[in-house]
Amino acid sequence: MIVKKRFPVVGLGCASCAARVERVLREHEGVREAAVNFASLMASVEFDDEVCSAEGLAGAVSDAGYGLVVEPEGEEEKPQKPEGSRDCLMAVVLTVPTVLLCMIWSDLDGAPFFMWILSTPVVFRCGRRFFASAWRQARHGQASMDTLVALSTGIAYFFSLFNLFFPEFWLKRGLEPHVYFESAAGVVTFVLIGRVLEARAKAGTTSAIRGLMALRPDMVTLLAPDGSLSEVALRSVRVGDLVLLRPGDKVPVDGVVTEGSSFVDESSLSGEPLPVEKSAGAQVLAGTLNHSGSLKIRASGVGSATMLAHVIEMVESAQGSKAPVQGLADRVASVFVPCVMGLSLLTFGLWLLIGGWQMVGHAIMAAVTVLVIACPCALGLATPTAITVGIGRGARRGILIRDAASLETAAKTRIVVLDKTGTLTEGRPRVVAERWVADRDAMAPLLGSLESLSAHPIAAALTERYGSGPERVEQFREIAGRGVEGVIGGKTYRATNAPASEPDGASSPDEPAATKVYFYEEDSLLATIYIADEIKAGSPEAVSALRQRGIDVYMLTGDNEASALSIARKAGIDGAMVRAAVMPAAKAEFVRELRKRVDHVAMVGDGINDSAALAEADLSIAMGSGSDVAKDVASLTIMHSDLRRVAEAISLSEKTVRRIRQNLFWAFIYNVVAIPIAAGALFPLCGFMLNPMIAGAAMAMSSLSVVANSLRP
Repeated sequence: MIVKKRFPVVGLGCASCAARVERVLREHEGVREAAVNFASLMASVEFDDEVCSAEGLAGAVSDAGYGLVVEPEGEEEKPQKPEGSRDCLMAVVLTVPTVLLCMIWSDLDGAPFFMWILSTPVVFRCGRRFFASAWRQARHGQASMDTLVALSTGIAYFFSLFNLFFPEFWLKRGLEPHVYFESAAGVVTFVLIGRVLEARAKAGTTSAIRGLMALRPDMVTLLAPDGSLSEVALRSVRVGDLVLLRPGDKVPVDGVVTEGSSFVDESSLSGEPLPVEKSAGAQVLAGTLNHSGSLKIRASGVGSATMLAHVIEMVESAQGSKAPVQGLADRVASVFVPCVMGLSLLTFGLWLLIGGWQMVGHAIMAAVTVLVIACPCALGLATPTAITVGIGRGARRGILIRDAASLETAAKTRIVVLDKTGTLTEGRPRVVAERWVADRDAMAPLLGSLESLSAHPIAAALTERYGSGPERVEQFREIAGRGVEGVIGGKTYRATNAPASEPDGASSPDEPAATKVYFYEEDSLLATIYIADEIKAGSPEAVSALRQRGIDVYMLTGDNEASALSIARKAGIDGAMVRAAVMPAAKAEFVRELRKRVDHVAMVGDGINDSAALAEADLSIAMGSGSDVAKDVASLTIMHSDLRRVAEAISLSEKTVRRIRQNLFWAFIYNVVAIPIAAGALFPLCGFMLNPMIAGAAMAMSSLSVVANSLRP
């Protein structure tokens, strides 16, 4: 069976490490897909559990020099928290006097020895992780950002140590022996500072997930059959248990209210700020907040079966996915470190070739600076941090994005096709007029019996008007996009929006602009029912917002043309953009035709009838009030039925993609500009040589700036 799981990854030092672990996982037998997110330090793996196991994946990753944390079944995986604050503080305390000795008190007797004593614990105690990681990678024939840091600090330290204890080697050759202990200590310190700040900043990118997880209470008040109350852990609650909610309690499970009345704040899931009134028979969802009254609810979904768990899973999966634009950065990151090591050797060789042994100090420091300043981390963080922030912000607003590719597609949307019922309108139609040919009192209960078996909004309006009926319906079936039919008392009854022939007076001027339902006994028309659906309050504003973004808005409906045009006028949609009396297959065909003419067509719907059209669109958007089928095929799901969130989702996508491109641009530009400067390209022009310590600070700031840019409002 194909399963998809997320695992914390240990030992990731840079984007090259993430790319290597991802490659190892993808090449493992039984793995269908794998993605490693360097921002969250998590791996998402889709694999066949009959071919391989989580333990086997962990073994493969371990063989590559990293770690994959496999949690015991039932325990929740959590991303690994980078450590290093204590080492960072110690490094700062020791590096500051080392730098002062170098820059201010260099003439002090014994200054080089003091610098050596101060820098040694910084390099080998505070920076031990770099050397340990580099050695682990070397044993597997690999290299990472930690390799660059270990090489650069190690070379600077041991070159300085040689000069400190064997100065005559250079003095005999007419050269002044210099020490660079401050550079070695400074590089370690700035890299540690950068990683601590980066870790804290990255924690901000995953705040949405932590916020969602915090919505679940640890303890629940259970109500026993005898009326007694008991406090139990959330994991102990089972489907069917009766739970008591007091004012101010977080709702722990999905359930149905059995007793009581209150207002529940559902903004955590839907983004809707106004509390919703709940009474007996109403559904409540885990993660929402009970406000004013007490409620007794019967648990219908617990643990991973709740809507909140589904939202968390969807957001985690989306945050771990990769946008198409990330492909180039991944390819560069996978070969970055070996290329930088080659450039460092080339730099050293060129300096010796140009200046001979007189420039050996410059050659070594230039090679070290190239190793220090190169930064694959900025490239690796550019996309995942922006995606994690964007998807998290969407989740807070009730906008669930399936994956990063959907985010990128949404930003390119040029046409939005809207379903009418439940999308533009309230989706709660009501009967506004009726015209009976037969005896109403005798036939209305039959219509009620027939429609009570359908979940369609129009069926609900008819059932509300005529009741659920006492008659038994046999051979019931729904005709997609047309209506329902069934056998009652041996006769076939049909309620449909497609008349056998237009009845007399059906097109009279005084007829309301409404959906017509024709009720038949066999082929005899019994009644024509007129049903209207009010437009949602926010629909005109939503259409206007989309059009202001230069997006063309179409409306599709199975309704008649008069009713469709009436709603379109109220919504602000051009009549030429309306297609009425459209069957589900025709909706999908229309979307397909639009895609042939224009790239990036979005479809917004909420019903089973919309699922084919949603699947056909470049971007499928399901409204939260709609069917599970519609949500299953959707790229985006709007948890609330407010159509204005569609424009908000597109705006969020555009902003996120813009941040990704900014991050990638600056990450590439940083390396393109910084590496030649570090190699000494400016020295022939103005005598400028970049200090390795400053290079370390610049490298740390490049990663931090990428994360900070992603976190901007």
